[in-house]
Amino acid sequence: MNSGGFEALGRLLLLLGLFLVLLGLFLVYGKHIPFLGRLPGDIRIERDNFVFYFPITTSILLSVLLSLLLYLFSRR
Repeated sequence: MNSGGFEALGRLLLLLGLFLVLLGLFLVYGKHIPFLGRLPGDIRIERDNFVFYFPITTSILLSVLLSLLLYLFSRR
């Protein structure tokens, strides 16, 4: 492997590490974001002994934000 290969591998590992740190922060502090999971369009059905919850609007919003971030990083 030449030094260019090591550079590419190093960048990939840095991006992967940054992604894991951001994911960890989101998992720890995500419940403290007030609007997350309670947007209009999120589906919540409650019955006697049953609760169904599908955060479709939140999922779409997070997908768009993640796609935008990945697009911006890929432009480099």
